[in-house]
Amino acid sequence: MTVGRPVALSRDEALALDRSDALAGFRERFLPAEPGLIYLDGNSLGRPPRAARDRLLRVVEHEWGERLIRTWDEGWFELPRRIGDLIATSCLGAAPGQTIVADSTTVCLYKLISAALDARPDRDEIVTDRHNFPTDRYVVEGIARSRGLTVRWLDAEPEPAAIEELVGERTALVTLSHVSFRSAAIADMAAINERVHAAGALVLWDLCHSAGAIPVELDATGTDLAVGCTYKFLNGGPGAPAFMYVREEHQAALSQPIWGWIGRRDPFEMEQGYVPADGVTALLSGTPSVLGLVAVEEGVRLVAEAGIDAIREKGRALTSLAVDLHEAWLAELGFTLVTPRDQDRRGAHVSVAHPRGRGLSRALIGAGVIPDFRPPDMIRLGLSPLTTSFADVWDGFDALRGIVAAV
Repeated sequence: MTVGRPVALSRDEALALDRSDALAGFRERFLPAEPGLIYLDGNSLGRPPRAARDRLLRVVEHEWGERLIRTWDEGWFELPRRIGDLIATSCLGAAPGQTIVADSTTVCLYKLISAALDARPDRDEIVTDRHNFPTDRYVVEGIARSRGLTVRWLDAEPEPAAIEELVGERTALVTLSHVSFRSAAIADMAAINERVHAAGALVLWDLCHSAGAIPVELDATGTDLAVGCTYKFLNGGPGAPAFMYVREEHQAALSQPIWGWIGRRDPFEMEQGYVPADGVTALLSGTPSVLGLVAVEEGVRLVAEAGIDAIREKGRALTSLAVDLHEAWLAELGFTLVTPRDQDRRGAHVSVAHPRGRGLSRALIGAGVIPDFRPPDMIRLGLSPLTTSFADVWDGFDALRGIVAAV
Protein backbone atom coordinates (compact mmCIF):
# COMPACT_ATOMS: atom_id res chain seq x y z
CA MET A 1 0.00 0.00 0.00
CA THR A 2 1.37 3.39 -0.94
CA VAL A 3 1.02 6.37 1.37
CA GLY A 4 -0.52 9.37 -0.32
CA ARG A 5 -3.89 10.39 -1.71
CA PRO A 6 -5.28 7.28 -3.41
CA VAL A 7 -7.70 8.47 -6.08
CA ALA A 8 -10.03 5.48 -5.81
CA LEU A 9 -13.29 6.78 -7.22
CA SER A 10 -14.49 3.38 -8.33
CA ARG A 11 -15.29 0.55 -6.00
CA ASP A 12 -12.95 -1.77 -7.93
CA GLU A 13 -10.08 0.59 -7.15
CA ALA A 14 -11.04 0.58 -3.47
CA LEU A 15 -11.07 -3.22 -3.51
CA ALA A 16 -7.64 -3.20 -5.14
CA LEU A 17 -6.33 -1.10 -2.26
CA ASP A 18 -7.75 -3.68 0.14
CA ARG A 19 -5.97 -6.51 -1.67
CA SER A 20 -2.62 -4.74 -1.25
CA ASP A 21 -3.26 -3.72 2.37
CA ALA A 22 -0.60 -5.20 4.66
CA LEU A 23 -2.96 -4.87 7.65
CA ALA A 24 -5.99 -6.48 5.99
CA GLY A 25 -5.54 -9.73 7.92
CA PHE A 26 -6.19 -7.98 11.22
CA ARG A 27 -9.86 -7.56 10.34
CA GLU A 28 -10.35 -11.28 10.95
CA ARG A 29 -8.90 -10.88 14.44
CA PHE A 30 -12.04 -8.99 15.51
CA LEU A 31 -15.55 -10.28 16.10
CA PRO A 32 -17.74 -9.68 13.05
CA ALA A 33 -20.47 -7.07 13.04
CA GLU A 34 -23.95 -7.95 11.83
CA PRO A 35 -23.97 -8.93 8.14
CA GLY A 36 -23.82 -5.99 5.74
CA LEU A 37 -23.10 -3.37 8.40
CA ILE A 38 -20.45 -0.75 7.59
CA TYR A 39 -18.91 0.49 10.82
CA LEU A 40 -17.31 3.95 10.60
CA ASP A 41 -17.31 4.84 14.29
CA GLY A 42 -14.12 3.25 15.58
CA ASN A 43 -13.03 6.62 16.95
CA SER A 44 -15.90 6.41 19.45
CA LEU A 45 -15.94 2.68 20.22
CA GLY A 46 -13.54 0.18 18.70
CA ARG A 47 -14.66 -3.26 17.64
CA PRO A 48 -14.06 -6.21 20.00
CA PRO A 49 -10.99 -8.38 19.41
CA ARG A 50 -11.61 -12.11 19.35
CA ALA A 51 -8.70 -12.43 21.78
CA ALA A 52 -10.50 -10.18 24.28
CA ARG A 53 -13.54 -12.47 24.21
CA ASP A 54 -11.35 -15.52 24.75
CA ARG A 55 -9.31 -13.84 27.48
CA LEU A 56 -12.38 -12.72 29.38
CA LEU A 57 -13.77 -16.25 29.24
CA ARG A 58 -10.50 -17.63 30.65
CA VAL A 59 -10.48 -15.05 33.42
CA VAL A 60 -14.08 -15.76 34.41
CA GLU A 61 -13.84 -19.54 34.22
CA HIS A 62 -10.30 -20.14 35.52
CA GLU A 63 -8.73 -17.11 37.21
CA TRP A 64 -11.89 -15.90 38.92
CA GLY A 65 -13.92 -19.11 38.82
CA GLU A 66 -11.28 -21.61 39.97
CA ARG A 67 -8.40 -19.66 41.47
CA LEU A 68 -10.68 -17.07 43.07
CA ILE A 69 -8.94 -14.54 45.30
CA ARG A 70 -5.56 -16.27 44.89
CA THR A 71 -5.26 -14.72 41.43
CA TRP A 72 -4.54 -11.30 42.93
CA ASP A 73 -1.15 -12.74 43.86
CA GLU A 74 -0.83 -14.49 40.48
CA GLY A 75 -0.85 -11.44 38.25
CA TRP A 76 -3.93 -9.31 38.77
CA PHE A 77 -2.18 -6.65 40.85
CA GLU A 78 0.44 -6.19 38.13
CA LEU A 79 -2.10 -5.46 35.37
CA PRO A 80 -2.34 -1.64 35.67
CA ARG A 81 1.39 -1.10 35.38
CA ARG A 82 2.08 -3.90 32.92
CA ILE A 83 -0.57 -2.71 30.49
CA GLY A 84 0.52 0.87 31.03
CA ASP A 85 4.04 -0.04 29.94
CA LEU A 86 2.67 -1.86 26.88
CA ILE A 87 0.66 1.19 25.84
CA ALA A 88 3.63 3.45 26.49
CA THR A 89 6.15 1.49 24.45
CA SER A 90 3.84 0.54 21.57
CA CYS A 91 1.89 3.77 21.10
CA LEU A 92 3.15 6.70 23.14
CA GLY A 93 6.89 6.92 22.58
CA ALA A 94 7.43 6.60 26.32
CA ALA A 95 9.82 4.50 28.36
CA PRO A 96 8.39 2.03 30.89
CA GLY A 97 7.55 3.13 34.41
CA GLN A 98 5.68 6.31 33.45
CA THR A 99 2.23 5.07 32.40
CA ILE A 100 -0.47 3.26 34.35
CA VAL A 101 -4.05 2.17 33.56
CA ALA A 102 -6.75 3.13 36.04
CA ASP A 103 -10.12 4.87 36.35
CA SER A 104 -12.10 6.69 33.67
CA THR A 105 -10.60 9.43 31.53
CA THR A 106 -12.51 12.01 33.58
CA VAL A 107 -11.09 10.77 36.88
CA CYS A 108 -7.60 10.56 35.36
CA LEU A 109 -7.91 14.16 34.20
CA TYR A 110 -9.05 15.25 37.64
CA LYS A 111 -6.11 13.52 39.29
CA LEU A 112 -3.44 14.95 36.99
CA ILE A 113 -4.88 18.47 36.75
CA SER A 114 -5.06 18.63 40.55
CA ALA A 115 -1.53 17.30 40.92
CA ALA A 116 -0.18 19.80 38.40
CA LEU A 117 -1.88 22.75 40.12
CA ASP A 118 -0.52 21.67 43.49
CA ALA A 119 2.95 21.67 41.94
CA ARG A 120 2.52 25.34 40.90
CA PRO A 121 0.91 26.82 44.04
CA ASP A 122 1.99 30.39 43.27
CA ARG A 123 0.13 30.43 39.92
CA ASP A 124 -3.60 30.87 39.44
CA GLU A 125 -4.43 30.32 35.75
CA ILE A 126 -5.27 27.28 33.62
CA VAL A 127 -5.20 27.49 29.82
CA THR A 128 -7.35 25.32 27.56
CA ASP A 129 -9.37 25.75 24.36
CA ARG A 130 -13.08 25.97 23.73
CA HIS A 131 -12.77 23.22 21.09
CA ASN A 132 -11.45 20.75 23.66
CA PHE A 133 -13.58 17.72 24.50
CA PRO A 134 -16.40 18.59 26.95
CA THR A 135 -15.07 16.41 29.79
CA ASP A 136 -11.72 18.20 29.64
CA ARG A 137 -13.41 21.60 29.76
CA TYR A 138 -15.82 20.63 32.52
CA VAL A 139 -13.11 19.17 34.76
CA VAL A 140 -11.01 22.31 34.28
CA GLU A 141 -13.98 24.55 35.08
CA GLY A 142 -14.95 22.54 38.15
CA ILE A 143 -11.44 22.54 39.60
CA ALA A 144 -10.98 26.23 38.80
CA ARG A 145 -14.20 27.12 40.59
CA SER A 146 -13.37 25.07 43.68
CA ARG A 147 -9.89 26.60 43.92
CA GLY A 148 -10.73 30.15 42.86
CA LEU A 149 -8.56 29.98 39.74
CA THR A 150 -8.98 31.64 36.34
CA VAL A 151 -9.48 29.72 33.11
CA ARG A 152 -7.96 31.39 30.07
CA TRP A 153 -9.72 30.21 26.92
CA LEU A 154 -8.27 29.80 23.47
CA ASP A 155 -11.09 30.39 20.98
CA ALA A 156 -9.55 28.27 18.20
CA GLU A 157 -7.85 24.92 17.94
CA PRO A 158 -4.40 25.16 19.52
CA GLU A 159 -1.47 26.56 17.57
CA PRO A 160 1.92 27.26 19.17
CA ALA A 161 1.81 31.03 18.54
CA ALA A 162 -1.67 31.35 20.04
CA ILE A 163 -0.66 29.35 23.12
CA GLU A 164 2.42 31.53 23.55
CA GLU A 165 0.20 34.61 23.67
CA LEU A 166 -1.96 33.13 26.45
CA VAL A 167 0.68 31.73 28.81
CA GLY A 168 2.64 33.76 31.30
CA GLU A 169 3.92 33.96 34.84
CA ARG A 170 0.45 33.22 36.25
CA THR A 171 -0.07 30.05 34.15
CA ALA A 172 0.07 26.85 36.17
CA LEU A 173 -1.13 24.37 33.54
CA VAL A 174 -2.01 24.14 29.87
CA THR A 175 -4.27 21.22 28.97
CA LEU A 176 -5.10 20.38 25.35
CA SER A 177 -6.11 17.50 23.10
CA HIS A 178 -3.42 16.17 20.79
CA VAL A 179 -5.96 15.23 18.09
CA SER A 180 -9.14 17.29 17.95
CA PHE A 181 -12.25 15.20 18.60
CA ARG A 182 -14.12 17.38 16.11
CA SER A 183 -11.79 18.08 13.19
CA ALA A 184 -9.07 15.43 13.72
CA ALA A 185 -6.45 18.20 13.48
CA ILE A 186 -3.15 17.24 15.14
CA ALA A 187 -1.62 19.81 17.48
CA ASP A 188 2.12 20.48 17.37
CA MET A 189 2.98 18.83 20.67
CA ALA A 190 6.69 19.60 20.69
CA ALA A 191 6.32 23.28 19.78
CA ILE A 192 3.52 23.87 22.27
CA ASN A 193 5.43 22.10 25.04
CA GLU A 194 8.42 24.32 24.38
CA ARG A 195 6.38 27.52 24.67
CA VAL A 196 4.55 26.40 27.80
CA HIS A 197 7.75 25.34 29.52
CA ALA A 198 9.35 28.68 28.66
CA ALA A 199 6.58 30.27 30.76
CA GLY A 200 7.31 27.89 33.66
CA ALA A 201 4.03 25.98 33.37
CA LEU A 202 3.20 22.30 32.96
CA VAL A 203 1.42 20.66 30.01
CA LEU A 204 -1.24 17.93 30.12
CA TRP A 205 -2.24 16.27 26.83
CA ASP A 206 -5.43 14.33 26.14
CA LEU A 207 -4.51 11.45 23.83
CA CYS A 208 -7.96 9.90 23.42
CA HIS A 209 -7.97 10.31 19.62
CA SER A 210 -4.22 9.70 19.29
CA ALA A 211 -3.46 6.49 21.17
CA GLY A 212 -3.47 3.58 18.77
CA ALA A 213 -4.08 5.76 15.72
CA ILE A 214 -0.95 7.89 15.28
CA PRO A 215 2.57 7.79 16.74
CA VAL A 216 2.97 9.92 19.87
CA GLU A 217 6.38 10.94 21.20
CA LEU A 218 5.81 11.86 24.84
CA ASP A 219 9.39 11.44 26.00
CA ALA A 220 11.01 13.10 22.99
CA THR A 221 8.69 16.12 23.11
CA GLY A 222 9.24 16.72 26.81
CA THR A 223 5.60 16.15 27.71
CA ASP A 224 4.86 16.44 31.42
CA LEU A 225 1.51 14.69 31.76
CA ALA A 226 -0.98 12.84 29.56
CA VAL A 227 -4.21 10.90 29.76
CA GLY A 228 -6.06 8.80 27.22
CA CYS A 229 -8.93 6.37 26.85
CA THR A 230 -8.57 2.79 25.66
CA TYR A 231 -11.96 2.08 24.07
CA LYS A 232 -11.39 3.84 20.75
CA PHE A 233 -8.40 2.84 18.61
CA LEU A 234 -7.05 0.55 21.34
CA ASN A 235 -10.28 -1.52 21.23
CA GLY A 236 -10.52 -2.05 24.99
CA GLY A 237 -14.32 -2.15 25.14
CA PRO A 238 -17.09 0.19 26.32
CA GLY A 239 -16.11 2.10 29.44
CA ALA A 240 -12.66 0.50 29.52
CA PRO A 241 -10.22 2.06 32.02
CA ALA A 242 -8.08 4.96 30.86
CA PHE A 243 -4.36 5.57 31.26
CA MET A 244 -2.19 8.25 32.85
CA TYR A 245 1.37 9.27 31.96
CA VAL A 246 3.64 11.20 34.30
CA ARG A 247 7.13 12.01 33.12
CA GLU A 248 9.65 10.29 35.38
CA GLU A 249 11.27 13.52 36.55
CA HIS A 250 7.93 14.73 37.95
CA GLN A 251 6.80 11.59 39.76
CA ALA A 252 8.36 12.28 43.14
CA ALA A 253 7.03 15.85 43.29
CA LEU A 254 3.44 15.29 42.11
CA SER A 255 0.74 14.08 44.47
CA GLN A 256 -2.65 12.99 43.13
CA PRO A 257 -5.71 13.91 45.21
CA ILE A 258 -7.66 10.64 45.48
CA TRP A 259 -5.75 8.66 48.05
CA GLY A 260 -6.73 5.00 48.11
CA TRP A 261 -5.32 1.84 49.54
CA ILE A 262 -3.94 0.48 46.25
CA GLY A 263 -1.88 3.62 45.74
CA ARG A 264 -0.29 3.33 49.18
CA ARG A 265 3.10 1.84 49.87
CA ASP A 266 2.63 -1.68 51.27
CA PRO A 267 -1.19 -1.60 50.94
CA PHE A 268 -1.77 -4.89 52.73
CA GLU A 269 -0.14 -3.61 55.90
CA MET A 270 -3.40 -1.65 56.39
CA GLU A 271 -1.52 0.98 58.42
CA GLN A 272 -2.81 4.31 59.64
CA GLY A 273 -1.98 7.26 57.42
CA TYR A 274 -1.28 7.51 53.73
CA VAL A 275 2.22 7.04 52.32
CA PRO A 276 2.26 7.04 48.51
CA ALA A 277 3.78 4.16 46.61
CA ASP A 278 6.85 4.78 44.52
CA GLY A 279 6.55 5.97 40.91
CA VAL A 280 3.36 5.85 38.86
CA THR A 281 1.80 3.27 41.20
CA ALA A 282 0.95 6.24 43.45
CA LEU A 283 -1.60 7.30 40.81
CA LEU A 284 -3.80 4.32 41.69
CA SER A 285 -6.66 4.66 44.15
CA GLY A 286 -9.07 1.74 44.40
CA THR A 287 -9.02 -1.91 43.47
CA PRO A 288 -8.11 -2.45 39.79
CA SER A 289 -10.92 -3.42 37.40
CA VAL A 290 -9.60 -6.78 36.29
CA LEU A 291 -12.19 -7.58 33.62
CA GLY A 292 -11.74 -4.18 31.99
CA LEU A 293 -7.97 -4.37 32.21
CA VAL A 294 -7.58 -7.76 30.54
CA ALA A 295 -9.79 -6.66 27.64
CA VAL A 296 -7.62 -3.56 27.21
CA GLU A 297 -4.49 -5.67 27.19
CA GLU A 298 -5.70 -7.77 24.27
CA GLY A 299 -6.62 -4.68 22.25
CA VAL A 300 -3.24 -3.07 22.88
CA ARG A 301 -1.43 -6.29 21.97
CA LEU A 302 -3.00 -6.15 18.50
CA VAL A 303 -1.84 -2.55 18.06
CA ALA A 304 1.64 -3.51 19.20
CA GLU A 305 1.71 -6.45 16.80
CA ALA A 306 0.59 -4.37 13.83
CA GLY A 307 2.99 -1.54 14.69
CA ILE A 308 1.97 2.06 15.16
CA ASP A 309 3.89 3.22 12.08
CA ALA A 310 2.02 0.78 9.83
CA ILE A 311 -1.25 1.79 11.47
CA ARG A 312 -0.47 5.44 10.81
CA GLU A 313 0.41 4.70 7.18
CA LYS A 314 -2.95 3.05 6.59
CA GLY A 315 -4.76 5.77 8.50
CA ARG A 316 -3.30 8.37 6.16
CA ALA A 317 -4.43 6.38 3.14
CA LEU A 318 -7.95 5.75 4.48
CA THR A 319 -8.50 9.39 5.35
CA SER A 320 -7.03 10.48 2.01
CA LEU A 321 -9.57 8.31 0.22
CA ALA A 322 -12.33 9.83 2.35
CA VAL A 323 -11.17 13.37 1.51
CA ASP A 324 -11.02 12.50 -2.20
CA LEU A 325 -14.55 11.12 -2.10
CA HIS A 326 -15.81 14.19 -0.29
CA GLU A 327 -14.30 16.44 -2.93
CA ALA A 328 -15.65 14.32 -5.79
CA TRP A 329 -19.14 13.57 -4.43
CA LEU A 330 -20.16 15.55 -1.37
CA ALA A 331 -18.80 19.07 -1.81
CA GLU A 332 -21.31 19.84 -4.57
CA LEU A 333 -24.14 18.53 -2.34
CA GLY A 334 -23.66 21.18 0.36
CA PHE A 335 -21.06 19.44 2.54
CA THR A 336 -18.04 21.18 4.03
CA LEU A 337 -14.85 19.35 4.94
CA VAL A 338 -13.99 20.05 8.60
CA THR A 339 -10.84 17.91 8.69
CA PRO A 340 -7.48 19.26 7.44
CA ARG A 341 -6.71 18.32 3.85
CA ASP A 342 -3.03 17.76 4.68
CA GLN A 343 -2.75 14.07 5.61
CA ASP A 344 0.10 14.79 8.02
CA ARG A 345 -2.06 17.19 10.04
CA ARG A 346 -5.03 14.92 10.67
CA GLY A 347 -5.67 11.84 12.79
CA ALA A 348 -7.69 8.78 11.80
CA HIS A 349 -11.14 10.28 11.40
CA VAL A 350 -12.72 12.60 8.85
CA SER A 351 -15.46 15.08 9.70
CA VAL A 352 -17.86 16.66 7.25
CA ALA A 353 -20.55 19.24 7.99
CA HIS A 354 -23.96 19.72 6.39
CA PRO A 355 -26.93 21.92 7.42
CA ARG A 356 -29.02 18.73 7.74
CA GLY A 357 -26.24 16.73 9.34
CA ARG A 358 -28.30 15.32 12.21
CA GLY A 359 -31.01 13.93 9.94
CA LEU A 360 -28.49 12.65 7.41
CA SER A 361 -26.60 10.84 10.16
CA ARG A 362 -29.80 9.09 11.26
CA ALA A 363 -30.63 8.17 7.67
CA LEU A 364 -27.14 6.78 7.21
CA ILE A 365 -27.58 4.53 10.23
CA GLY A 366 -30.88 3.36 8.75
CA ALA A 367 -29.01 2.46 5.58
CA GLY A 368 -26.61 0.22 7.49
CA VAL A 369 -23.68 2.64 7.85
CA ILE A 370 -22.72 3.65 11.41
CA PRO A 371 -21.12 7.12 11.62
CA ASP A 372 -20.98 9.53 14.54
CA PHE A 373 -22.76 12.88 14.86
CA ARG A 374 -21.56 15.95 16.73
CA PRO A 375 -23.77 19.05 17.08
CA PRO A 376 -24.68 21.22 15.43
CA ASP A 377 -24.13 19.74 11.96
CA MET A 378 -21.06 17.49 11.85
CA ILE A 379 -20.83 13.85 10.78
CA ARG A 380 -17.66 12.12 11.97
CA LEU A 381 -16.35 9.07 10.15
CA GLY A 382 -13.92 7.06 12.23
CA LEU A 383 -11.55 5.02 10.07
CA SER A 384 -9.88 2.57 12.43
CA PRO A 385 -6.93 1.15 10.47
CA LEU A 386 -7.10 -2.36 11.93
CA THR A 387 -10.80 -2.85 11.20
CA THR A 388 -11.80 -0.43 8.41
CA SER A 389 -11.34 -1.41 4.77
CA PHE A 390 -11.05 0.90 1.78
CA ALA A 391 -14.25 -0.61 0.44
CA ASP A 392 -15.96 0.36 3.72
CA VAL A 393 -14.97 3.97 3.12
CA TRP A 394 -16.14 3.89 -0.50
CA ASP A 395 -19.45 2.23 0.41
CA GLY A 396 -20.07 4.59 3.30
CA PHE A 397 -19.55 7.72 1.21
CA ASP A 398 -21.56 6.23 -1.64
CA ALA A 399 -24.46 5.62 0.75
CA LEU A 400 -24.24 9.17 2.09
CA ARG A 401 -24.29 10.80 -1.33
CA GLY A 402 -27.22 8.58 -2.32
CA ILE A 403 -29.21 9.65 0.73
CA VAL A 404 -28.60 13.35 0.03
CA ALA A 405 -29.41 13.01 -3.67
CA ALA A 406 -32.70 11.25 -2.86
CA VAL A 407 -34.13 14.03 -0.68
